Amino acid sequence: MNERWLPRLQEVGERLAEEIVSARRPKTTEGPQPHELRASDADRDRVAQVLNEAAADGRLGMDEFDERLTALYNARTLGELAGLTADLLPADEQPFRLDGRPVSAIFKQEQREGRWVVPAELPVTAMFGTTKLDLRDAIMQNRRVVINATLMFGGLEIHVPEGVEVIRVSKDKTVRLTREQADPDCPVIEVRTSNFLGEVKVKEPPKRKRRR
Repeated sequence: MNERWLPRLQEVGERLAEEIVSARRPKTTEGPQPHELRASDADRDRVAQVLNEAAADGRLGMDEFDERLTALYNARTLGELAGLTADLLPADEQPFRLDGRPVSAIFKQEQREGRWVVPAELPVTAMFGTTKLDLRDAIMQNRRVVINATLMFGGLEIHVPEGVEVIRVSKDKTVRLTREQADPDCPVIEVRTSNFLGEVKVKEPPKRKRRR
């Protein structure tokens, strides 16, 4: 493909993706928003590491470091923690992500990985590209997450931890994409697809062998 046309095609694809996402805008859901979710000790440790590095290289003075460290251990929510490192690292290098923005891959590969909050509904678009969602270290806002996937000659790849079920809903057909889980109340990822020659792949941990 002529490289001169690629930026234009990407621009047209991104505009089309925005229109699709707008038309399928997630409804307001009940329950806590990503920034209202309770922080864990592991999340505090991630933020503490960033603060220590910032103090070591001079980005934070000792007074400000002590002030943020105090706020760190008093923080109850992810939103409070996120504010402590917002000015220290670029968005894609933060200890965790709370934005919940749509994931779009137009003539490229786009991924969401690491420690991030998976919103109750997530729009995903892949046009001549691939979107990768790694949920192994993610925080699910709800126990049932809906991924509205628009795939046009594109693919969606989902990595899940053990104990999570993934189903694909297309028109009137529902297909399980993971092994059947022993727990009927396990977290569920529901992928609703609207596609033209699109593909959904799920990668899950290998099945544990039973001890004899």
